[in-house]
Amino acid sequence: MDETEKMSEIFKLLGDKTRLTILALLKERECCVCELVDILQTSQPNVSQHIRKLKAGGLVRERRHGQWIYYSLNQTSHPALEQILGLLPSQSGRIEESALNKCPI
Repeated sequence: MDETEKMSEIFKLLGDKTRLTILALLKERECCVCELVDILQTSQPNVSQHIRKLKAGGLVRERRHGQWIYYSLNQTSHPALEQILGLLPSQSGRIEESALNKCPI
């Protein structure tokens, strides 16, 4: 796959509002699915499906801690992603609001 095709796939992933919001949230800090469900006010299967697509595209990575899985950005595989995410509005307020509902570790 050449670079143009890779960028096309990234832009397809970023073309969905929910996935773009998930990436903006992960730009602030790593999150588990339950936090993303709370912030996005959507179902767990919906969030998991979007995470699966972002992982398959190499944009998100996971870290296991006991029974919990935490997701974070994988900016190393796509250097242009950092520039794109820099254009997104901060989600720190939404992250702080959900901090009270954070999944136990």
